[in-house]
Parts: sequence; C-alpha cells; structure tokens
Amino acid sequence: MQVDGHDVTLSNLHKELYPDFTKGEVIDYYAKIAPALLPHLRDRPATRKRYPDGVAGDSFFEKNAPSHTPDWVRRVTVATPGSSRGRESLDYVVVDDLATLVWCANLAALELHVPQWKVGPRGGPHPPDLVVFDLDPGPPATILDARKVAVLLRDLLDADGLSCFPKTSGKKGLHLYVPVEETDRTSAYAKEAAQRLEADHPDLVVAKMARDLRKGKIFVDWSQNSTAKTTVAPYSLRAAERPAVSTPLTWDELEAAGSAAELDFGPADVLARVERDGDLFAPLLDGHRPLP
Repeated sequence: MQVDGHDVTLSNLHKELYPDFTKGEVIDYYAKIAPALLPHLRDRPATRKRYPDGVAGDSFFEKNAPSHTPDWVRRVTVATPGSSRGRESLDYVVVDDLATLVWCANLAALELHVPQWKVGPRGGPHPPDLVVFDLDPGPPATILDARKVAVLLRDLLDADGLSCFPKTSGKKGLHLYVPVEETDRTSAYAKEAAQRLEADHPDLVVAKMARDLRKGKIFVDWSQNSTAKTTVAPYSLRAAERPAVSTPLTWDELEAAGSAAELDFGPADVLARVERDGDLFAPLLDGHRPLP
C-alpha cells in the first residue's frame, strides 16, 4: 500500500499476534495513534521488540536496521563502544513518519523503546532531555502502591522546580517523565532523587538494584537514564496476554483510581482517550526546565 508516498508491503494481516487481535489490527492501531505517538519517537533511535509468531512465541530486541530496510527509512549510526556484542556502532532506525511506523508494525514490532536523548541531523547524540523514573512494584505491592510513590516523587521534583508526567508501563508499574534542558547530569540527578525518596520513606521505597530488597516495596528504577538504556515509548503496545498500551495519565485520574483495572488500557481505550483529551504527554515536547 501507499503510505505518505512510500510503498509499504503488508503481509499476514489475519495472523493473530495476540489472542483475538491480529497483525492487521496492530497496524491499524499504530496508524491511528501516529499523530500522538510520532512526536515522542522523532529523532530518537528506536529499539524494536519483535514478536514474529505473536506474544506466545519467541521475541527479540532489534537495534540494528535489518538488511531489507527500505531506502526511505531514516537510519542513524550511533557509536556503541564496549558493546556486549562487540560492535563499535549500530545503525538504528528512527521512526520519524507514518510510513516507517507502519513498516515496523508489519514486522511485528509490537513494542517501541527509545532512549532519553535525541540524535541531530547528522546522527550524533545530544545530551538527554528527559529524566525517567520506572516505578516497579515488588509483590504483593501493586500499581496502586506505585501510585503513592509517584505522588511522593512528584512532590519531591516539584520542590526542585521540575514538572513530571505519569504514564502506565502497560504492565504492572508506572513511569514518570520529567522534561529537562539538555544535560549530561540526568542519571546522577535521578539516582540522587531516588535515594532521597528512599531515605524519607524506607518502608515503601527502595532505590537499590538488589531484587531481594523489593518485596512489598516500590523499586524506583533511576537506571533508565543511562545513555545505553531505553524505555517503552508512550502509546506503545506491550506484549502480554491481551494488547495493553503504555498510557499517559492525568494526575487527577491516577490519584482517583480505586483499582488496578482502572489503570489498564487497551488500544481502543487509548484511541478514545486521545480523541477526547489530546496528547497528555505534549508538555514533554516543549516544557523543558533546567536541573537544579
């Protein structure tokens, strides 16, 4: 089919990638959510998590552009010194337009992950312009406990002169995004903020990586701010038993939620939300403030 003037070949549209949710429906969702999603992917090298046989089959993370990548797909070469795979650089795909997004969806790239930094016109990485906190509940804690920590972290960040915006991870936790002016200090700041929160609320928060410390607490994962790491993009699908979406939230609805089910959104829910409310993450695009 033609997408914005580019020929995109689609295949196996009736293949179920989730139970009762086909590849054609995945492509349809991504095409419809594109106006809200693409600004958050633009200029960020994309790591695609592909499920060629659906969520019940094997999956793999794909960073390098495959050999069959069309010429019109934007690619950037990013240095990866010390890579565990021994590569000094990778040729990433940048999902800047609808045609590239549809092409990725046709390759069963259900999840789209991006770093907290952008690349310039010639491919060189800029310093990060986002700080991200991943609030991960350690059972029996739930997303509602993560919500308590999100509010505490919001207040801590507000005292530092920063605004933050919540979204569901699309699984069991929450993500908080903080738009900042470009700086190399985001990782150090995120670690320090998580440690401050742990010191103030040791019964609820853990900022250390050790898994045996997380039971019944919320792990505030600050390590997502490493330049080598990525976070699932807002509005991306997640691989699970049903097609869940990493969904931007308002603080009012997050604080009012009475059950985990109220914070669980599928593709149709998200499209309706964007139709009603617009992109709740739009402030990430131009609301950057300096780190203290």
